[in-house]
Amino acid sequence: MFASYVIITAITILANAGAAAADLARARFVLANMAEVGVPRSWLPPLAVLKGAGAAGLLLGLLGMRPLGIAAAIGLVLFFVGALAAHVRARVFHNIAFPGAYVALAIASAALAVAAH
Repeated sequence: MFASYVIITAITILANAGAAAADLARARFVLANMAEVGVPRSWLPPLAVLKGAGAAGLLLGLLGMRPLGIAAAIGLVLFFVGALAAHVRARVFHNIAFPGAYVALAIASAALAVAAH
């Protein structure tokens, strides 16, 4: 169980750190997706910070601060549920698998952190 927790959480950390970096770099695909789902560009820096904080919290969880890791995973679940809601509200379904994959990783990280405890 612990190995699964480490592997899935490491993947979740990398995915969210990469997403935060893409946000901070104002990658074209990020800007296009935000425009399509109706999220203002002004939200980009705070959204990047939230993803980065989630990744950092997960890392600290792996390093022994498990309650912080669990809280970070739950925060990422809530974040990406919001992203899914934005896609549904805007009726943008062609790329909904991306926030869906992120929320699945966050759910798995949270569940495995609790189970590995």
